[in-house]
Amino acid sequence: MFNCVLLTVDLNHSSSWEKALPQAVELSRASKTKLHIMSVVPDMGTPLVEGFFPEDFEARAVAAASKALDKLVSENVPEDVDVKQHLAFGKIHRKVLKTIEEIGCDLVVMASPKPDRVREFLIGSNADRIVRRSPISVLVVRA
Repeated sequence: MFNCVLLTVDLNHSSSWEKALPQAVELSRASKTKLHIMSVVPDMGTPLVEGFFPEDFEARAVAAASKALDKLVSENVPEDVDVKQHLAFGKIHRKVLKTIEEIGCDLVVMASPKPDRVREFLIGSNADRIVRRSPISVLVVRA
């Protein structure tokens, strides 16, 4: 089936993994492959906005996210599943696409809420960006 499965999660929203994580676990088990779980701490967007944050904001945000990712994995991934965690800081879709290439996975599993036409028109969604640009299959689980 698959050689490598990547699950993307938003650590601030359990809806990003509650339905998608069980799917990713089952696909990893069925394929007898490692499950990669990734979260991205989003950057501030522009240098102007960065000036309003403390200098050590990135380091503190990444440290907090690392603890949260450790907790999510230890509490929700069964012990028989071989799992590797990935954490990044930056533009979410860019970091996910880069990780796809780096680890050589052939399936991404991610959750996405029901589309909201106004929100998508104004800012778009990371799931949409990843689906459109991904060189591999993406399973979008409705949250």
